[in-house]
Amino acid sequence: MKVETLIVGPLQVCCYIVYDEETFEGLIIDPGDNDPRITKTVEKLGLKPKYILGTHGHPDHILGADYLRKTFKIPFLLHRDDEKFFRDPQNFITFKIWGFPENPKADAVFEDGAVLNFGKSYLRVIHTPGHSPGSVCFYNDKEGIIFTGDTLFVEGIGRADLPGGSYKILMRSIQEKLLTLPEETIIYPGHDYGPKPISTIGHEKRFNPFLNED
Repeated sequence: MKVETLIVGPLQVCCYIVYDEETFEGLIIDPGDNDPRITKTVEKLGLKPKYILGTHGHPDHILGADYLRKTFKIPFLLHRDDEKFFRDPQNFITFKIWGFPENPKADAVFEDGAVLNFGKSYLRVIHTPGHSPGSVCFYNDKEGIIFTGDTLFVEGIGRADLPGGSYKILMRSIQEKLLTLPEETIIYPGHDYGPKPISTIGHEKRFNPFLNED
């Protein structure tokens, strides 16, 4: 499995293009903008994208989903809880005030434990609510990598003060669903806020200040 990283959109989201090296079938995770570099990277590498995935329903992570699904004729997938939650205008009002357009409607939804196959590779959905009701991480145990969205950053965690967020639930998701993974698991976060663009579960256990509060 190969991973290409692009920093896109007004809030500098990490968009990941993930693909199987043998078949060149792949996925696009968190397209935070209609950034032409996304399509150019897909075309340059000769990839066959299968899905567009959102780690959660905040518009800074899925702003480019509609453009990409029209371009590549592929579906956009989101967790069921966020697709439902952000359909309510009251839950979206903060992002509307910030100037974001309405979220693109998901073509299909997934739930915890779903396995998304592409080529000879796969990502498994781990539901990690707290940043939003339907926040998820995408995990491959064979490769030892996880895409954590805005749940867990490099020496940081996602905010919990937006609609549908809960600090208590966020911390429980991290402690029970992420820190229980092998320590060598490589973390690809939703934003690059640290001196290093990626981390590991072991590093976060030892050095993430939010996970080591007294």
